[in-house]
Amino acid sequence: MKLSDLAKEVNGVLAGGDAEIRSLCTDSRVAGEGDLFFCYRGTSSDSHAFAAQTEARGAAAVLCEHDLELSIPRLIVKDGRDAMARVSAAFYGHPERKMKLIGVTGTNGKTTTAHMLYYILLAAGKRAGLIGTLGARYGGTFLPPALTTPDPVALFSLLADMAEAKTEYVVMEVSAHALALKKTGPIVFELAIFTNFTQDHLDFFGDMEKYGEAKKKLFVPERCREAILNSDDPFSRELEGKIPATTYGLETPADCFALVESEDIGGFRLLLNLEDELIETELSMAGRHNVYNALAAAAAAKKLGATPEQIAEGLSKTSVEGRLERVGSHAGGEIFIDFAHTPDGLQKSLGALRPHCGHRLILLFGCGGNRDRKKRAKMGRIAAELADFSVITSDNPRYEDPAAIMAEIAVGFDGVSDDYTEIEEREEATKYAISMLEEGDVLLIAGKGGEHEQEIMGVKYSYNDRDVVRSLLERL
Repeated sequence: MKLSDLAKEVNGVLAGGDAEIRSLCTDSRVAGEGDLFFCYRGTSSDSHAFAAQTEARGAAAVLCEHDLELSIPRLIVKDGRDAMARVSAAFYGHPERKMKLIGVTGTNGKTTTAHMLYYILLAAGKRAGLIGTLGARYGGTFLPPALTTPDPVALFSLLADMAEAKTEYVVMEVSAHALALKKTGPIVFELAIFTNFTQDHLDFFGDMEKYGEAKKKLFVPERCREAILNSDDPFSRELEGKIPATTYGLETPADCFALVESEDIGGFRLLLNLEDELIETELSMAGRHNVYNALAAAAAAKKLGATPEQIAEGLSKTSVEGRLERVGSHAGGEIFIDFAHTPDGLQKSLGALRPHCGHRLILLFGCGGNRDRKKRAKMGRIAAELADFSVITSDNPRYEDPAAIMAEIAVGFDGVSDDYTEIEEREEATKYAISMLEEGDVLLIAGKGGEHEQEIMGVKYSYNDRDVVRSLLERL
């Protein structure tokens, strides 16, 4: 594709002539012949500094925010990030226009809600795709996870593959980072689902107001046609009015709501009322928050034309790795793993399991390094108040000292509870927590959920909570 054709997509200015673009590149270290290299000011570095390196490696052209002293053509734009998304979409033939895309955003519940809607669409006989924290799925293809919302080059390449495979609907998680960094570019979502808004990512956004402003970017006419909003979350009021909306909830009046007919540690039997259409279904996932997720997915599915029978079947078949997942038992105690990595998420998961404890509720958790430090003591306090005993351990310490992170968590226990211990090595901590189990206990292993790696000092080691639990249980 000609650079001049791509320039039309972004109202860019060409300098130094035209070029034939054969591929797109964001990493100067792997740039090659025929590449268009993207330059923009990042959060920690400025990739304009690496443009000359890509020229030496044979790049055909660069996209940049100001002109550079290079001999290869330059496409000069005002906003490199926005241009990267729009150029990527055009380069791959605008796959976002060939399918109906549904975006799911919110602090917690994105992955589960997206999976629920994906399973409903499959039950409806649709060719459906899924993009999110646990990877991407379409047809018989599975791609392992990288980011909740892939970066633009990877995202539009993936969407092009999905379109080529005749995918009709794509359900994708849209993170606040993706919205702030303009990753989804020209996508106009058929529906945008909002789950909830609580503290997270303040290391990136600085405060809740800026975090909220990022979420709002999805709920405008140029980004989506219709919204599905949680009427029980006050932030929904800030999303109303700009586009048509359908609401769901359990506590305040809503277009879609649910009655719990029965509940146990394995899940729910529900009666859904979707705008006066009644649907009975089962949900093999514990926790009131999963009723919200089911309502959000069901409300969206109804808008997309799914029948009551298809909605019921899809919800009943939904399973999500690492989302309040029952993974085993020992000495009469049950073991769950969950992704809960925010104060709100941890509170909801502990609250979901408490009614099913015949004895003690035991918690194992940590906090990620180089992320929002303000939530560590808060999560410690929640653990101290809601769990009978806690094991504080390492999560993904990244470039921080795990012991220092654990110490910040332990501050939350001060004056509330002394019923905790600290064991830095996560597998040893898991072994200790399992060995504590007695009849009627429930153990929640929180923070990593379905992740298959643990990041320590820039190295990603193979690690999965479910695999570790099952290996320990075999040995026990």
